[in-house]
Amino acid sequence: MRAEMTPRERVMAALNHEEPDRVPIDLSQAAGDAITAIAYKNLLNHLGITDRAIKIQTKLSQTAVVDEDILKRFRVDFRRLDLGAPDNWKDEPVGEDGYRDEYGLVRKRPKGGYYYDIIGSPIKDDTLDAIAKHKWPDPDDPGRYRGLRERARELHEETDYAVVLNVNCAFFLRCAELRGWENFYMDMAGNPDFARALMDHYLDIRLKIAGRALEEVGENIDIVLVSSDDLGMADRTIVSPDMYRELIKPGQKRTFDFFKERTPAKRFYHCDGAIYPIIEDLIEIGVEALNPIQVSAAGMGDTKKLKEEFGDRLTFWGAIDTYKVLPYGTPRDVRSEVKQRIEDLGHGGGYVICSVHNIQPEVPPENVLAMFDASDEFGKYPLK
Repeated sequence: MRAEMTPRERVMAALNHEEPDRVPIDLSQAAGDAITAIAYKNLLNHLGITDRAIKIQTKLSQTAVVDEDILKRFRVDFRRLDLGAPDNWKDEPVGEDGYRDEYGLVRKRPKGGYYYDIIGSPIKDDTLDAIAKHKWPDPDDPGRYRGLRERARELHEETDYAVVLNVNCAFFLRCAELRGWENFYMDMAGNPDFARALMDHYLDIRLKIAGRALEEVGENIDIVLVSSDDLGMADRTIVSPDMYRELIKPGQKRTFDFFKERTPAKRFYHCDGAIYPIIEDLIEIGVEALNPIQVSAAGMGDTKKLKEEFGDRLTFWGAIDTYKVLPYGTPRDVRSEVKQRIEDLGHGGGYVICSVHNIQPEVPPENVLAMFDASDEFGKYPLK
């Protein structure tokens, strides 16, 4: 057994494709690896913690802030650093359990539903004038950055966890929401100049926010969440690889180049679905850590093959199945899943273990415990 490392040492070794003392473990500290409020409440009850108020981390997906004692219980090696809320915008209530966000999107949670769905997209016309006249957020709003410098310094200097800055510069999905999915698909096919202009304008705003945040945190971060633009469905990419390379990849390259020029932090990208055909493209633009490795999607389930093809250039972050194993398997099934993914992806470093996307309400708490306990048990180097 190898000498015990600090969490930061462990994470950085893995991200540098070296074998640490054990595979790093994540929960709710990057993107798409969180736990929903209902699942978290069930977990706390199972652990005998019944008097704790649950805080919402992300309103849209209804994920929970995971308490520090639970992060320590599960040996989570990361701590997240988020921007603050803007001073000059508060979500506007719309109807019953709906709201308008600062980009003008209207979302509503249906009665009995878990999440908020889009019911109103604000950009109605496919013209440059519509982009210019839209009311865009203020990237310089001081509330976004207040206290960020101090929090980054505290996490980096007073803890030994790997610090993850969340500044998500996703633009493709956000523009599809602003126009409505059907409209934006038509834009990309029939009016690509408008689609590019909308994505470029949105990205300009996000990069301004990211640049200011990077100035605040300086060298006090280890990993940066660059983007969470999902490009895959269960059986194929959302758009063809050719359309991706023509319309989306240039903006992504611009984004990753922006971060490469400004910070030594490792570049993290979240992308669901069947994205095997474009993994080489993602490596080319500068993705260093890829999450969540949706093993139920076409081309993504053979994690041994993924490691053989891309494992010397890419860190895999996730891969514990949330489609069948976590919600419907037994704790023994979960242990077997964890063991397999570690065996497939862990050799030579380059693997961080967590669930494929957020842990959903139907996941039994016993399976959550099994996943994290098995991660610690089977993840010790040298792997068997």
